[in-house]
Amino acid sequence: MSDLDTQRLQTLHQLFDAFNRHDGAAVMATMTDDIVFDAAAGPEACGRRIVGTADVRAAFETTFATFPDVSWECTRHAVFGDRGVSEWIFRATTKDGGRIEAEGVDLFGFRDGKICSKTAFRKDRPVLPATGASA
Repeated sequence: MSDLDTQRLQTLHQLFDAFNRHDGAAVMATMTDDIVFDAAAGPEACGRRIVGTADVRAAFETTFATFPDVSWECTRHAVFGDRGVSEWIFRATTKDGGRIEAEGVDLFGFRDGKICSKTAFRKDRPVLPATGASA
């Protein structure tokens, strides 16, 4: 693996560590100022496109606030030149106690040592009943 690939792989580890700490500043430190984030869901073919540091950070921080226990368990990262892939399991609890657990993948673009694009894909799975609730 090249030094550049190793650095980009480390960036992915830093990103997901920051996501799991719910640290918006650290998340954004891994990204370019003109970051393009295509969310998994939304009205466009790409989901919902969010551009720029302020708006992308606000989107991630909304997720942290909506799901205080949200986490991404990374199962694999890979880097291929200026592209990267992360596979993960998204877990969170809804305000009414329902549980979300779904596999997903992110596709990344890199530029100048940072992430310049992030496209998220997540399985569309129904919310699971609250722990201890009857189904």
